[in-house]
Amino acid sequence: MHCLIFASVHVNHRRSVQTPGIPHLDQDDWSQSSGSSTVCHKCCAAGRSLSASTRVPIAQMSFVPIRAIHASGIRLSDVIVVKGPEFAESISEGDIRWIKKVGDFVNEDELVAEIETDKTSVEVPAPQAGTIVELLVEDGAKVVAKQEIYKLQPGSAPAGVREIPKSPPAVSRPPPRPMTSTPVASIPVQRITVPSGSTPEVAITGAREEIRVKMNRMRLRIASRLKDAQNTYAMLTTFNEIDMSNIIEMRARYQKDFMKKHGVKLGLMSPFVRAAAYALQESPVVNAVIDENEIIYRHFVDMSIAVATPKGLVVPVLRNVESMNYAQIEKELAALGEKARDNKLAVEDMEGGTFTISNGGVFGSVFGTPIINPPQSAILGMHGIFDTPVAINGKVEIRPIMKVALTYDHRLIDGREAVTFLRKIKSAVEIRPIMKVALTYDHRLIDGREAVTFLRKIKSAVEDPRTILMNL
Repeated sequence: MHCLIFASVHVNHRRSVQTPGIPHLDQDDWSQSSGSSTVCHKCCAAGRSLSASTRVPIAQMSFVPIRAIHASGIRLSDVIVVKGPEFAESISEGDIRWIKKVGDFVNEDELVAEIETDKTSVEVPAPQAGTIVELLVEDGAKVVAKQEIYKLQPGSAPAGVREIPKSPPAVSRPPPRPMTSTPVASIPVQRITVPSGSTPEVAITGAREEIRVKMNRMRLRIASRLKDAQNTYAMLTTFNEIDMSNIIEMRARYQKDFMKKHGVKLGLMSPFVRAAAYALQESPVVNAVIDENEIIYRHFVDMSIAVATPKGLVVPVLRNVESMNYAQIEKELAALGEKARDNKLAVEDMEGGTFTISNGGVFGSVFGTPIINPPQSAILGMHGIFDTPVAINGKVEIRPIMKVALTYDHRLIDGREAVTFLRKIKSAVEIRPIMKVALTYDHRLIDGREAVTFLRKIKSAVEDPRTILMNL
């Protein structure tokens, strides 16, 4: 720790300087030692010594106003120890991945590290601006909730730290050099002949190498859960085909009106989510789960929707789907999908599902058998839509057909129940349901013609898809 002395341009004037954090200095605090160097009594009294390089020569009989600057290293008393975030109850630990290193300056809320858990990645932002002075755990090490992970020296950015320009400056191209060789047009053309049998044989082989990469924690957890499901459940899969003509026509006809009213597009997932919610309420055993020697029936539908991310498959949950309309489902799907792609899903977003839908059709899947998502009892797999010849009223027509698969736990769900459940989904997607309604009226006031007209207006309003899409 040194006291740096700077000479001013004013001489022969008695002045005193008061700098925050620096002792009050005036002319009486200075004396000359050997030569013409100046010594600070207060610094010397405090046990500080001035090296030769820090002594400032001044003229005899002149007092030079000075300014003292306190330069020091990190004050340990100002260093704060930063703890990791708190995890959900179902998560005990995670693997830390450092994004910043010792000596890096970080702004408040800037990302310092990520903790990868079994289900998601938890971000570790800086609590305030400062410089990282020590990492308390190694990269890739296991950490628990609220563990001390690094030390931070609060403060503003150093003078040398500048914002990186968004785009590099344009580099001027050097002017073309004048042509010094003979133009191509003036080079005489000669036929090149190669003696027969002299062509060397060249082995065409690609680079043969192996790269060993450590599996991240999420991928390990996915592998473990899927293998546990395979070992635990008596999984069986049943299949069916769905004619998507009505859904495709409905989307084409009412997409603009739906978008204008609700601010979100009408996709293919919301009809299947609604159809599955209806079928689950009609077949409660598919929505149930085995817990040791008991069966737990859930009278609510929390739908898990499989979403592919660069780090692996995640399954955020739509809560209480049975009470949601098309617009609410589409908005929730859009919000959860964006959070999944940005790696911002919380653990709470992926817990508690009762049934899962996986849409492999977005990747062009033709057919497949999904694996149950523990601890649920069934999963619906959607696949691609392809023009397929089908028999309609004795004639062959080309229809957009989607193959669907239902994998279920045969310990709990019988084959009849599984097939019936899948047929209910097929019917709900393909055909609008028919409901009989009755109107009882006071005939002293209302004529039969008026009653019939009133009921027909209700029928028209309910049967019009716009009524369902815009108001329900």
